[in-house]
Amino acid sequence: MNEVQAKPKPKPNAQTHVHEFVGSVMVAEGVEPHNHRFSGVTSEVIPLPCGGHKHALYTSTDFYDNHYHEVAAETGPAIYVGDGRHIHYVNATTTLNAGHTHDFIFATLINNPTGN
Repeated sequence: MNEVQAKPKPKPNAQTHVHEFVGSVMVAEGVEPHNHRFSGVTSEVIPLPCGGHKHALYTSTDFYDNHYHEVAAETGPAIYVGDGRHIHYVNATTTLNAGHTHDFIFATLINNPTGN
């Protein structure tokens, strides 16, 4: 009997970094005015072909009137803010739920906030 052995996943060369994020979607149009809040932590670094990096993110909003939305996006490249630290800009749209979507725009929190 031939047994297939699972190949172990390759390990990354080194741990990279993540960013926390927190935001609020824009008020939906064409429905009862409301918004939603969300928060989470990005993926680790996704290298860009031209150098630099971005991150992916996925979370859900809070509930309002028996519905919520999924928030999924990729950040833009790093925006350096001094002292070797950076943030990322995000501009996207939630999933369609309860007949509407919400746009959202935010910047991630700074990487390595304590400077260690």
